[in-house]
Amino acid sequence: MLPTIETDRLWLRQLDVNDAERLFSIFSDPNVLQYYGMEPHASISETEQMLSGMLEGIESGAVMRWGIVTKQSSELIGTIGFHNRAPRHRRAEVGYELHPDHWRHGYATEALQAALGYAAQTGEMERVGAIVFTGNVASQQMLEQNGFIREGMLARYMRQGDLAHDVYVYGYMTKEDHADA
Repeated sequence: MLPTIETDRLWLRQLDVNDAERLFSIFSDPNVLQYYGMEPHASISETEQMLSGMLEGIESGAVMRWGIVTKQSSELIGTIGFHNRAPRHRRAEVGYELHPDHWRHGYATEALQAALGYAAQTGEMERVGAIVFTGNVASQQMLEQNGFIREGMLARYMRQGDLAHDVYVYGYMTKEDHADA
């Protein structure tokens, strides 16, 4: 089970099966998934399956994913977390999404800073990566403003619909000191 993390305006809390309906409103929105590498959910059962997979991944330790909840309304507005975890190498990739009603309010930045703080505090991750479609300028800017470095581009790395897309690879180090082996 993941701990609840509190920020000035948000709680990052454990997801549960009761979140399916709200998550469906997010994962069925084509605008949210435009740069996500998956198609919008057509039914709540797709979202329930995805959520079930997330919860299993959290239980096994393969995934860390929090629900992002505003303190003002107690509404679930998105998720954030770490996937593709490699504990032996102390690395993972970060992913996040917000309902469009909550874009451009600084919530993604606030949640990202909290998740990175947790990663650094626990010592479980020394490197956090991010894969971002080259067209997703808003996400690129947010990552760069929060200390991520663009490390390169992977050509035709992700598929969205019938098209292959290039992505940028970003890296963030939770610790300053490192030794070359």
